[in-house]
Amino acid sequence: MTDFVSAEWVVSQGESIRIVDVRDAWEYDGLGHLPSAVSVPFDSFRADEHGVESDADAGDGMLPDEDDWAQLLSEAGVSPESNIVAYDDHHGVFAARFLVTAELFGHDPDRLHLLDGDFSSWQLERETSSESPVVEPTDYGVARPDSTPLVGPDAVADAADDPDAVLVDTREEGEYDEGHIPGAVLLDWRNLVDDETRGLLPRDEALSVLENAGIVPDKRVVLYCNTARRISHTYVVLRHLGFEQVDFYEGSLTEWEAQGRPLETN
Repeated sequence: MTDFVSAEWVVSQGESIRIVDVRDAWEYDGLGHLPSAVSVPFDSFRADEHGVESDADAGDGMLPDEDDWAQLLSEAGVSPESNIVAYDDHHGVFAARFLVTAELFGHDPDRLHLLDGDFSSWQLERETSSESPVVEPTDYGVARPDSTPLVGPDAVADAADDPDAVLVDTREEGEYDEGHIPGAVLLDWRNLVDDETRGLLPRDEALSVLENAGIVPDKRVVLYCNTARRISHTYVVLRHLGFEQVDFYEGSLTEWEAQGRPLETN
């Protein structure tokens, strides 16, 4: 499963991992980056809102085109067997989106890792580089898995009425109050982040935050936000903490509202 890894672990792996920097290209070039990291900017694998599926099935929502994704990873020297560590400079939320995209397109989740912390926390204690590594392109191929955490809007609506499920809105409180899917509980994704380390809260603290929101391991968790970026981080956190039933509403509120479905306000 996709998990969090420490800076110490990254250093210990040497050249056996492919480190992916998803910040803007100017940050990678101008501010430096982790040694041996390749640049795959967030905007390069992000579909725009107009790409959201409009049917009732579990559509691709904001996912990029499969061929575009395969080309990006090929050019970055990533193979299907690569152990990938992704990072950004926003507490991991953009890097998590990269990793979830990789998982949904069939990359082995056990080979996907989110740096616990971000570039700012790394550079406080460790060296950075201004040199781009020499990359040998690969022939990366997408092979979607037989099972997927993706769910469509009908399944999301059903989850709100299911006592064995919890529907989770990972946006900010103000956004939630302005309009959320009926029956959803609020969990701002940032509440699981330690502001000092810029990484994940200690395990017990994270589980306590989740439990206080009604999110516990024995329930099926269904996640949404606006455009599936913020839920990517929460998805990685939950899987890292051992939650086994985590569903991912890729279309999120962009699709929900486009279909004219109801919202609640506080």
